[in-house]
Amino acid sequence: MLEFETLQELEPNAEIIEIIKDYEYTIKNGKVKHLKATNLQFIEPNEYLITYPSTLTILEYKVNEIANKNFYIKEQHQKYNLKEIKQILMKLKI
Repeated sequence: MLEFETLQELEPNAEIIEIIKDYEYTIKNGKVKHLKATNLQFIEPNEYLITYPSTLTILEYKVNEIANKNFYIKEQHQKYNLKEIKQILMKLKI
């Protein structure tokens, strides 16, 4: 059986929380896990689930990419950076 050890709990992004505080939402904290007996690590992203006024699932990965796009929106199947996420969330308010 596979055994995992949690190495780190990922904290939610304070800027995103500040923007979505006017919406109905839930947050699932991400984790960095280590598969025991191997040198493999797995990253579970932070998940921001906005349920009202629209349904939107934003995943925040702890990854330093060249394009600096750490966010992924499931419904749109695209990666975004923090500035683009802010713009999308602001449009939901309108």
